[in-house]
Amino acid sequence: MTIEISADRARMDVAVIHGFLSQDSYWAKNVPREVVERAVEHSLCVGAFEDGVQVGFARAITDYATFAYIADVFVLPSHRGHGISKQLMDALVNHRELHGLRRWHLVTRDAHGLYAQFGFTPVDVPERHMMRVVTDAYSGR
Repeated sequence: MTIEISADRARMDVAVIHGFLSQDSYWAKNVPREVVERAVEHSLCVGAFEDGVQVGFARAITDYATFAYIADVFVLPSHRGHGISKQLMDALVNHRELHGLRRWHLVTRDAHGLYAQFGFTPVDVPERHMMRVVTDAYSGR
C-alpha cells in the first residue's frame, strides 16, 4: 500500500471527509456538509491518498504564529492499521508553516497512544482550561 500525504487543499475530497465525519465519527455526527466545507477552507489540512483517492484526513486550526488545535483526524476503516494516522500527524506537527508554535491542543476519547508519540500529554493544570460545548450545534440548521 503506497500512501501519499498532501497538504494541497484543492485535493481534499469534501464528500469523503463529510461522509466520515457525519456518519462514522463520534465527535461530529450529523455535521452539515457546509460546515465541513468551511472547516476545510479555514484550516491547514492534510490528506492521505491511495492512488489519488482520499483515505484519511487531519486538520490544524491555527493562527500560524502561536497556537494550533488538531481536529478531525481519521483514517477510513478499510485503511487502518497501516500507520496512516501517524503519517497524517507527522505531516501536521512538522509542517513548515507551524514551526515555532508554543502550544498545540487536541481532544480525544480513544487515541491517546497515537498523540503521545507526537509529544501530547494530558493537561497538566486542568483547572486553567475552560470550554464551551454546544451539544445541539447541528440541529435546527
